[in-house]
Amino acid sequence: MKFPQYEILPSTNAQEILFVTGGRAPNCDWLNEVARGRKIFCVDRGIEICRKLELVPEILIGDFDSAENSSVEWARTKKIPVERHPVDKDLTDTQLALNRAEEIFGEHVAILTGCFGGRVDHLYSTIFTCAAHERKIFLADEREIIFFISGGEAIDVTFNQKPLALSLLPVTEICTGVTIKNVRWELDGATLTQKFPNAISNRVTDKKISVSVERGKLAIYLCFTE
Repeated sequence: MKFPQYEILPSTNAQEILFVTGGRAPNCDWLNEVARGRKIFCVDRGIEICRKLELVPEILIGDFDSAENSSVEWARTKKIPVERHPVDKDLTDTQLALNRAEEIFGEHVAILTGCFGGRVDHLYSTIFTCAAHERKIFLADEREIIFFISGGEAIDVTFNQKPLALSLLPVTEICTGVTIKNVRWELDGATLTQKFPNAISNRVTDKKISVSVERGKLAIYLCFTE
């Protein structure tokens, strides 16, 4: 999985879907690069930046409580399927989009952008929604990234741009056998818990890091600019 700032291995042959959501808009150059060669699934106010950059998504979904009417109409003029949902509903727009994408595209890797910079409750919901899915999901823009590894997994990350900070955040109650190399404070088979999330603000010391976990599900957070 390649991004402008880094590459994550092992890679997958699954189709990669870029979800453009309605939080903090990513940098235009970053988004143009990440969108190249990937199908786009637009969520509510994410249509604003798609319209700005003339990125034509496969579908637009949401309750459109925050998207401009003119942008929704732009989508219709581009023959983009528009699925409108009630404002009063049980699922968030992002949850609806993730479920709908599975129906449309089947097995895929999801990249969510526009998911940072807003309300904490929205981000909390998005993080745990993504963590609960079996498929690989990345929350990313030019400033931050969150991705997840499950028990028995190991990944390598090679950086084109060194992050300011790296944090390990348990999304299950306990993560055991956590190992990370090439950081200021390395771990070897450590246990991390939600009740005491202290493995934060680590510093990367090399162009490549390795992370693994034996049990539980772990979120890896990278910050590239504050």
